[in-house]
Amino acid sequence: MSDVLTRAGKARVLAVVMGGGQGTRLFPLTLERSKPAVPLAGKYRLVDIPISNCINSRLNQVYLLTQFNSASLHRHISHSYKFDHFSRGFVEILAAEQTPTSDSWYQGTADAVRKNLNHLLTNNFEYLLILSGDQLYRMDFREIIAAHIEKEAELTVATIPVDRERATGFGIMHNDEDGRIQKFVEKPDTPELLDSLRLAEGQVAEQGLEAGGDHYLASMGIYVFNRATLVELLDNEMTDFGKHIIPRAIDSHRVYSHVYQGYWEDIGTIRSFFEANLDMVNTVPRFDFFQMETPIYTRPRFMPASKINGAAIDQAVISDGCIIDRSRISQSLIGVRCLMAPGCRVHRSVLMGADFYETEASKRESAAKGIPTMGVGENTRIESAIIDKNARIGANCVISPEGKPEHFDGENYFIREGIAIVPKGAVIPDGTMV
Repeated sequence: MSDVLTRAGKARVLAVVMGGGQGTRLFPLTLERSKPAVPLAGKYRLVDIPISNCINSRLNQVYLLTQFNSASLHRHISHSYKFDHFSRGFVEILAAEQTPTSDSWYQGTADAVRKNLNHLLTNNFEYLLILSGDQLYRMDFREIIAAHIEKEAELTVATIPVDRERATGFGIMHNDEDGRIQKFVEKPDTPELLDSLRLAEGQVAEQGLEAGGDHYLASMGIYVFNRATLVELLDNEMTDFGKHIIPRAIDSHRVYSHVYQGYWEDIGTIRSFFEANLDMVNTVPRFDFFQMETPIYTRPRFMPASKINGAAIDQAVISDGCIIDRSRISQSLIGVRCLMAPGCRVHRSVLMGADFYETEASKRESAAKGIPTMGVGENTRIESAIIDKNARIGANCVISPEGKPEHFDGENYFIREGIAIVPKGAVIPDGTMV
């Protein structure tokens, strides 16, 4: 296998990150930005995860396909990823565009790649690695490339073991003993179908999984295509890899599964986003940003260290450039440039901070209009909430989903999956009870 890994490290691989979806399940965080541009862990963006995995895997030729609300994402990419003139590395945007042969937007993942084939094929690659822009995980992509080469596969799908309860939310693969995919079902929803897809006892033991329960292999939305195979499988009008291309390819091509067993989370919903962020404040988080052998890269910012004045902080992450005065923060994640006045209480919440510091002139102008300054005002309580960037929250406010429906649209706030959300740039006046 070591020879195969060496060959994988030398293989010509082009990576494509899918960043064009609307992200409706992450609304209102995607009200003004695309899903991959949603802030993560205080100072990062979701798209930093797949790009960093590529860089750490020595894959430095990356395209990002974009479509909806893409200005913020484009700005982040242009400010974050710059390779020197003497390397062949790049992270480049391929935005949806009208052409003489097409005037429609991307209709799905396969359609997005098809509409950019003319750009992709100008690169001299052997294998195309397709990645999602909204997942949290660490993976050395050289391992899946090595497995792809060793099996002489034409298409490899990264999979992760899941239990029976979670299996209904994924595309589930059923493999033979050699790992070749025999069957693929998108979100199986009947007991009989689930029974037909579970791993056999020998496969459970081979993967080192716990015996006694039902185990399934779920697609991670990560694919490796041979160059010729990609062109052949896209020579049609099918729009999605998971729903259309892969089920068809199983019968006509050598399609294999590569099993990954590390931490992986699909950040597709408000609840999964909220829980993944709060997990980072734990003593030993499931995803560790302090693992410096494979760092997560992002936009370099030149900000001062955070200033904490008499605050009580328990189990929290405080990002750069914050000023926190005599407040209580517990089990919370505080983003960049977050300003917090005395007397605030923040519990089990994600505050994304701000894109800039407000000037004194701007503060005086806001005060004259009766608008709170940027940040969190005095004696405000925030619990089980997400506060998006540049929000202005006044003094003596309460922001909590307690006593409210699971799904609710209020004035300048939303409740989704039992979590209160203040959208980007919202204004919450003094004394507001959300």
